[in-house]
Amino acid sequence: MSDRIAPEWPLAAAMLEDLAQRGFTRRHFFRIATLLGAGAALPFGSEHALAQLSNVGQLPDDAVKINANEFPEGPSEQALAALAEVAKKGNRYQYPATDALVVTAAELEGLEPNNFAVYPGSSLALHHAVVALTSPTRALIVATPGYEAAALAAELIGATVVRVPLRKDGAHDLAAMLKAAKRQPTGVIYVCNPNNPTGTVTPRADIEKLIAAKPAGSVVVIDEAYIHFSDEPPASDLIRAGKDVVVLRTFSKVYGMAGLRAGFAIARPDLLKRVAAWNAGAMPVTAMAAAHAMLRDPELVPARKRRNADRRAALMHFLEQHGFTYTPSVSNKLMVDARMPTQQVIDGLKQRKIYVGRPWPVWPTHVRVSIGTEDEMARFQAAFLEVTSATASGRR
Repeated sequence: MSDRIAPEWPLAAAMLEDLAQRGFTRRHFFRIATLLGAGAALPFGSEHALAQLSNVGQLPDDAVKINANEFPEGPSEQALAALAEVAKKGNRYQYPATDALVVTAAELEGLEPNNFAVYPGSSLALHHAVVALTSPTRALIVATPGYEAAALAAELIGATVVRVPLRKDGAHDLAAMLKAAKRQPTGVIYVCNPNNPTGTVTPRADIEKLIAAKPAGSVVVIDEAYIHFSDEPPASDLIRAGKDVVVLRTFSKVYGMAGLRAGFAIARPDLLKRVAAWNAGAMPVTAMAAAHAMLRDPELVPARKRRNADRRAALMHFLEQHGFTYTPSVSNKLMVDARMPTQQVIDGLKQRKIYVGRPWPVWPTHVRVSIGTEDEMARFQAAFLEVTSATASGRR
């Protein structure tokens, strides 16, 4: 073991040696342990921490909550029934429930069970990919505006982060990201597709070109949290082809399980082993049962996708009618240019019991709006016009 590593350190010796070989020193270890252990309680970049920017406490019963990209429909009736039944066995560790979920997912994706690691959602898997694949000597390349969890976690552990602006069409500028990756040793190129917060797509052909041209030893992490809302092909075939990719999935969005927590990291077995080595603990059996029940329902995702698309189209039509520009989303949220400081819009809507997404400093007049129910979107539209009209006329 390296003399830079304290022998009493609680992490496994092999993991510590791996960290040391990748340029981490003792001053990084406590941060890494914090990220892996107590990260959910700390304000740096976990899914929970980022959600706190949208957490306004207990909302009024008549509030419209379209601030966290949650799906307005919860788990299906079949999922709720499965959840309730398995909860009776909650006194036992139910590892076979996790195994069964993986087998079903592997069959649906045309992969093997050893391509899957199960997580509570996908953000922890993203953190593990950052720890496993980046370091003080291997950078993280991300798009901006984008989901900040990867960048904030990388900065916490001492890895260099390079932020590359999106293209004008909202896609990741993969050519610029590739140039950035070739300027210094790079561990991860992170592609959220469709992107959060813009809901925009990066074409699959561009992703394939990036994978073919990326520096040796680097990995493309493809975050597919919102893939089910779009017509884009999932990246499962890239894993079958043995590419240097890690795909992230979550049940928090279209499956309506944000509070139940289930997700996957999917990769080649050798690559997955590096990422999932940091994972530990049994998964909640209720989440496993609900996720499994919905995976086995072939009509659930297409039906929810159609309903979301209808509500999204109605919102876009409203914005066009009133002269507001927005990102060409194929997801369950979009960014709209309110033509005024973002925080003013957020505060004005909050006064009207409408809660929208957090600010992205790189776009100081844009607001992220999640797609809610028809009634919720109607209330948002009325309040949004009030807030933007009041500001335009000098009123508050």
